[in-house]
Amino acid sequence: MRQKIVRLTLVAGVLVLALLLLLATCGAGGSQDTKDADKPTKPVPTPTGPGPATQLTVPPAYTTQSGWELVNTSPDYAISRTTGRLGYLLRVADNQYRLETIDSETGKAGWKGGNWRPPASKHSPKLLLVTKNDVEYFVTWTYGKVGVNALTPADTIVSLDVYDVKDGARRRIEVPWSSAPSVIASGPDILISDGRTTSVVVDPATGRISKIAPSALKYPKDCPSCKQLTEVFGLTKKGLLVSGAREFWVQGGWFSRNVAPKNTDRTSGIPTTVAPGWVLAKWQLAKGQKPAKTHDLWAVHDAETGKPVATVECNKVAIKPGQYPQAVMSPSGGYLVAGNLAFDLTAKEGFCLEAPDGSKRLTLASVTDEGIAYGATSVRNATDALNGGGRPVAVEVVTGTPEGLPSNVRLPGAEAEAGVGVFRWTDELDRLHLLGYPRAPH
Repeated sequence: MRQKIVRLTLVAGVLVLALLLLLATCGAGGSQDTKDADKPTKPVPTPTGPGPATQLTVPPAYTTQSGWELVNTSPDYAISRTTGRLGYLLRVADNQYRLETIDSETGKAGWKGGNWRPPASKHSPKLLLVTKNDVEYFVTWTYGKVGVNALTPADTIVSLDVYDVKDGARRRIEVPWSSAPSVIASGPDILISDGRTTSVVVDPATGRISKIAPSALKYPKDCPSCKQLTEVFGLTKKGLLVSGAREFWVQGGWFSRNVAPKNTDRTSGIPTTVAPGWVLAKWQLAKGQKPAKTHDLWAVHDAETGKPVATVECNKVAIKPGQYPQAVMSPSGGYLVAGNLAFDLTAKEGFCLEAPDGSKRLTLASVTDEGIAYGATSVRNATDALNGGGRPVAVEVVTGTPEGLPSNVRLPGAEAEAGVGVFRWTDELDRLHLLGYPRAPH
């Protein structure tokens, strides 16, 4: 009898335990959570200390034991050089966004902008950083129709929100625009271009809009190629940077023919990308130069004077790319990388990171103030490398020797001056995570 009682008690206990487990399971992952998973999740940065919840595999230069993490942000972010603030866009509701900031070193929350809606839901807003007169601004922009009843291209605009990095003071600027825009913030103003000869310059400090007519591009004399395939390419303190079929110039300033690097064809310069204060251009080597048939010369030019600061020869590509790699700067501006090119701007040296026969090309995605560049082989562009594609590598710029990393290593998309690498990762719910991992102690 006693044995039956004990057995009944045990059976009852098992049933109760099973019921409790079932209730706990329903509470942890039931239909309500599935419903809520589709809602925007507010990023909650974890301060430096115990480390982010997400532990990625990263290069050995960084540690995951401390840092911060943001969840469900947009892919774009920008880091202020003067304040160390990192700005990021947060989707707070359907087609509603807000710009928020954190301290890139500690993860501590900073100022927050107000909620706003882009003019078109199909165009996600972008985030840029521009500097004018030593004042930095976060710039969000999007393109679309003014209202639901807009019927013609004249009813479309480029919508800009310009925030003072220090205190978040916001200025809304709307520019009428009838075609897909290119928005460039390499400074000192914001450039909007149609990829040809129509452009608008916006002053981030005052909101003043200046439309530049094609007739005001000031074509150089005796340059027939300048009027072929003409494109407004960038902006300098002295005026627009303009490219023709084979030569380029600054509106009312310097002309590429007059600043061509030594041993090049002076009429062959083509700008490929711009960065604050710099222009990266490709040149054909002059006839008679031994490698002229197989190599091009790449030069980083000072955007204000046109003077070439650093150059390097590299194998010609078999097929001309539809778009050249974008230039990426180290936090303090001492290094510049683009594709398989790297430049030490302090030492005035350039490096072509490829095998002597042009094989095993790699694409660099970021570079640190210590001269360590990160990228991957067998990828189409830097975005693929940052998303985990190809074979990741680390390169010490001054030696030019790539060091292979484990295939599951995530690469930093940027590094703050405080030495915190910024990584991105998408989880199984298709939410983007931004993570800040500091450099590992030596």
